[in-house]
Amino acid sequence: MAEVLNGVYSDRLHKVTIVDCRYPYEFEGGHIRGAVNMYTRGAVNSLLETQTTAGKRHVLIFQCEFSSERGPRMYRHLRSQDRALNQDHYPKLNFPEVYLLHGGYKAFYESHGDLCDPDSYTPMLHLDHCADLRHFRVKSKTWTAGSEKVSSRRHRSRIFPSGLDF
Repeated sequence: MAEVLNGVYSDRLHKVTIVDCRYPYEFEGGHIRGAVNMYTRGAVNSLLETQTTAGKRHVLIFQCEFSSERGPRMYRHLRSQDRALNQDHYPKLNFPEVYLLHGGYKAFYESHGDLCDPDSYTPMLHLDHCADLRHFRVKSKTWTAGSEKVSSRRHRSRIFPSGLDF
């Protein structure tokens, strides 16, 4: 990810969008430089309304605090919606390259805090944000307090590796 942010792959990638699926108070407390905060399905759906350039690589990289719940869920949601939009043109997708940042924001911040804005980390369970957490859980409807069965598809997400070979 640091290499992507530092332009190492700019000759091969037309555009990279880092989709931060954490709640706004987490995002405001520190995020990867250039990331966009999308913590609801509606916000993620708006990505599908953006124009992609044929033949140009627009890569999406999803992440949340640990990339274990919210990020993967939004990743799967986008892929499902993209597949539905293009059902008559299979295997075409608007976003054929979608990744999940291994370890999430927490791991990235620990090794590359200088690439975060601001250079800080606010955990989801921060005591100063209990009311915010309750509010955004309800608003996002992406967290179900353990009542949702964990999908066996989790292992199918493409993990964004440390070293890339674009």
